[in-house]
Amino acid sequence: MSSSTEHRTDGRGRTTGSVLSGLAVAVGCVLFLGGFVWGALIYRPYTVPTDSMSPTIAAGARVLAERVEGSEIRRGDVVVFKDSVWGDMPMVKRVVGVGGDKVTCCTKRGLLTVNGTPVEEPYLQGSGPASPVGFKAKVPAGQLFLLGDHRNDSLDSRVHLTDSDHGSVPRSAVNARVDARAWPLGSVGVMQRPTSFSALPGGISQPGPVQPITLAVVAGAVLILAGAAYGPIARRTARKRG
Repeated sequence: MSSSTEHRTDGRGRTTGSVLSGLAVAVGCVLFLGGFVWGALIYRPYTVPTDSMSPTIAAGARVLAERVEGSEIRRGDVVVFKDSVWGDMPMVKRVVGVGGDKVTCCTKRGLLTVNGTPVEEPYLQGSGPASPVGFKAKVPAGQLFLLGDHRNDSLDSRVHLTDSDHGSVPRSAVNARVDARAWPLGSVGVMQRPTSFSALPGGISQPGPVQPITLAVVAGAVLILAGAAYGPIARRTARKRG
């Protein structure tokens, strides 16, 4: 009598291999579907219409943005917001200042400063200064100062400096925080938090759960495929032995 795993039964005529393959498919379905449901509850997709956030996010790219409250936003975050003064459509910009901050540009090295602290911004388009036009702004309490990463081609807080809010938007205008690029395929990846803002009061935000969600979906797909493949492989092996 063979002692191989595929010939052992559980007392009901099922081989150990078939039991394990069924378990793999079941667990895989839970992980796969659970990951999608988890992601749908936390994230929402957006299409970035312009290149104002290039090279971080190209025009036409799809991003995944975590649903968060405006109170959770920190400097360096890339956010999706909508403000009637700025326009009728959701926009994507980077937060460089929060309520109480003094944002100034530029130093002799071409750097942005927040409360007198120079900020390195490696994510910017090109190697020029942090802004082609100098500016100064005091961010009102409860507001956010936002700039695009492509400073030469971004209509952002600098354009609205003469508004009543000095170019800022209320935290309540923020709908979500961008956590990952989802399309096109060549640019897919998690958005890293810029460490240049970490030394400032409040620090930087923590990444959302996009990585564990992705891991759950991928692991679930692998288990489903592996479990489903067992039957055909086992039958082919049995035919060869026969």
